[in-house]
Amino acid sequence: MEHGNDGERRLDVVVTTTASDSHTWNLVFLQLLLEEMGHRVTNLGACVPDALLLAECRRIEPDLIVVSSVNGHGYQEGLRVIPALRACPELRRTPTVIGGKLGIAGTDDPDRERVLLAAGFDRVFEEGSAVAGFREFVDGLRSRVLL
Repeated sequence: MEHGNDGERRLDVVVTTTASDSHTWNLVFLQLLLEEMGHRVTNLGACVPDALLLAECRRIEPDLIVVSSVNGHGYQEGLRVIPALRACPELRRTPTVIGGKLGIAGTDDPDRERVLLAAGFDRVFEEGSAVAGFREFVDGLRSRVLL
């Protein structure tokens, strides 16, 4: 059964963690949320090596890549993986977001978002009340993608 409005385009979304993050509940939540919104989701699971992320994204050619972190190392690992994604010609313009618990010192680092955006992420969603902003971003992305 497909969810969402039949008149709207479904996005192909890759959901992943970073290589050091073994958490999966965040990925299941994101997958269910995106599927409820009417999108197709490929969930790469936990502890995804950079090479596997790149290979799968090149194979799938998604409309959106979502990197989620729970272990607090998302900032560091995000800064490592985004240049590799942007170096692939077929992924250079693919919207890519990162979110969750990005640092071990909490969410009070005002430079973290700026640095991640400058590195190549399209949006940053820190833990807490980021779900509404994420949904809004995905809805906006869907409206920009041609049918």
